[in-house]
Amino acid sequence: MFDNLTDRLSRTLRNISGRGRLTDENIKETLREVRMALLEADVALPVVREFIQKVKENAVGQDVNKSLTPGQEFIKIVQNELTRAMGDENHQLNLSAQPPAVVLMAGLQGAGKTTSVAKLGKLLKEKQKKKVLVVSADVYRPAAIKQLETLAESVGIDFFPSEVQEKPAAIVQKALKHAQLQFYDVLLVDTAGRLHVDEAMMEEIQEVHRIIKPVETLFVVDAMTGQDAANTAKAFNEALPLTGVVLTKVDGDARGGAALSIRAITGQTH
Repeated sequence: MFDNLTDRLSRTLRNISGRGRLTDENIKETLREVRMALLEADVALPVVREFIQKVKENAVGQDVNKSLTPGQEFIKIVQNELTRAMGDENHQLNLSAQPPAVVLMAGLQGAGKTTSVAKLGKLLKEKQKKKVLVVSADVYRPAAIKQLETLAESVGIDFFPSEVQEKPAAIVQKALKHAQLQFYDVLLVDTAGRLHVDEAMMEEIQEVHRIIKPVETLFVVDAMTGQDAANTAKAFNEALPLTGVVLTKVDGDARGGAALSIRAITGQTH
């Protein structure tokens, strides 16, 4: 996913790496190239501006490592800032709550929430030996409930049935009670998406969130949406206490910018 961005940054920074002396013009020119590389990778403009500003601040008055040339020192600053932007720690899902640990999946229609629910359920069952229950609260897309049922069956996890005429709040209440009575370790909740962010959608998912009190609220986003992903992430982050991000379709033509933008906007590292 980051190959194109990595290649572009490598070419840009290679030009400055051997310089024994850096001028303001060298640095400005290199930062312009870094800025273009980030924008072409679909990193959101506000995120790019903040990134460039932090590199500038770190470069001014920096104590130079005597084993590095000034050019190498500048590259190190850029690399450190990229690491900071993406998060330098590996965070696991928090499933330490009193069972069942509830995980809510949120995002726009077509982002890949339903498939992600099934994949996560399979992972938790096989790798962590968890007893997993999944439920669909998507009553607006007729095939959504059946899709999750089929996927759950294919990966060997339990499915809690729901009907399109039911209210999402009622569905999740029943699923949570069932998960408690049957001693499930984890309840994964698939929610309805929309083609765009709207007030009714946010109010509905906020109600679901209040009822089930999830230990994890994961924002699912299509990596192919590029800079639009940043706007969507901002809207969901303002409506819900997001705890993590699921980036889908990263094996397509995604340029990596969505990951950087969402990380910067939501502050989430897992």
